Amino acid sequence: MSKVDAYLAKQSLLSKFNYQFWKFVISGATRLITRMRVEGRENVPKTGGFVLAPVHRSYIDTPITAAVTRRRMRYMAKDSMWKTPWVGWLISSVGGFPVSRGTTDIEALKRCFLLLGQGEPIVMFPEGERKSGPIVQPLFEGAAYVAARGNVPIIPVGIGGSEAVMPRGAKMIYPRKVRVIIGKPIYPAVPENGRMPRSEIKRLTAQLHDELQRLFDAAQAAVPSRD
Repeated sequence: MSKVDAYLAKQSLLSKFNYQFWKFVISGATRLITRMRVEGRENVPKTGGFVLAPVHRSYIDTPITAAVTRRRMRYMAKDSMWKTPWVGWLISSVGGFPVSRGTTDIEALKRCFLLLGQGEPIVMFPEGERKSGPIVQPLFEGAAYVAARGNVPIIPVGIGGSEAVMPRGAKMIYPRKVRVIIGKPIYPAVPENGRMPRSEIKRLTAQLHDELQRLFDAAQAAVPSRD
């Protein structure tokens, strides 16, 4: 087990305090700038692991997702950020864990299952990188695969207005309203003989796509076109 994985396996009180401190600062600033309103908080499990799967239109989506629950959320970040030990510790303590981009990162998947097994929720943007526009793009199967293999629910999230707050390529944050709508949990089927068929992953991904589009449409409709 690497030093990073050892850290993931045993979280200190200091790291948990660090997360809550920075969440208070960053999420507080995000709420102030975006006048964010959240619907459906009751759909976020209060215990146990789950995969939070939001649409992705802006860098600010990350602090927005941290603000939907008091629980600590875990996020993938590029592994190069762990090259400097203290930087890696800081990123881990605020919820990050490493992934090698551009590859099928088996180690990152193992870390997902490790965290879910410890009852910690993780955030996965199923569209991958940031997209633009009102249409939810074809989803990667990673979120459905991790949820199915980890036997945890997927929580779909529509975020309306974040693209106007910080559009792709923008270097500034603009004060615009944001609405977040959290959907009901999507549960994977019970695997047959301990093995999850590929057809179930595809079914989950298709169901997630439809639900994300519905939530995204509703969240966008709740945000003025001009603010």
